Amino acid sequence: MDNASARNMWGDFLDTHLEYAFAEEPRVERFFDNEKDCQASIKLVLSGTKRATSHSLLGLQLRGERLPKIGDFTVLTDWNGKARCIVRTAGVKLKPFFSIPGSYAKLEGEGDKSLEYWKKMHWEFYKRELEPFGREPRESMIVVCEVFEKVFPA
Repeated sequence: MDNASARNMWGDFLDTHLEYAFAEEPRVERFFDNEKDCQASIKLVLSGTKRATSHSLLGLQLRGERLPKIGDFTVLTDWNGKARCIVRTAGVKLKPFFSIPGSYAKLEGEGDKSLEYWKKMHWEFYKRELEPFGREPRESMIVVCEVFEKVFPA
C-alpha cells in the first residue's frame, strides 16, 4: 500500500480486528474526479448516508482494474489522499445504466437522492471517465453497483 495514511488506518483497524489479519490488502480509493464532489461524498460516507458506489464496467476494464467482490475492504480517502474510513463490500450487482432503480440511487445518498439526480451526476462522470479512451457512455452500458458498510471508524 503506497499511501501511508491508508496503511496506518488499515493497521489501526487490524489492531482491533485480528480476524482479518490475513485478509487481502485493501484497495485505496477516493470517490469522483474532482475535489468538490470527492469531499462531499466522503462526508456522506462518514455520516452513514452514502452506502453504495457505482463503477462503469467499461471503465474498470479499460484501466485494467478488477471487479469488486463481497468481502473486499477499501480505505476511502479525501481529495488530498488522507484516509478517512474503511468500508467493506456487502453486495455487487451488474446492471445496465437504464435499469438502475430509484432505491439504489437512494443508497448512493448524493444530491436529493433521486434517480434523476443519480443519472445526471453519473452520466457526466462516466463521460469524463471514458473520454480519454475514445469511448462514450451508453444507456445500455453495464454499471457495477457496489453496496458497502462502513467498518472503521465505527
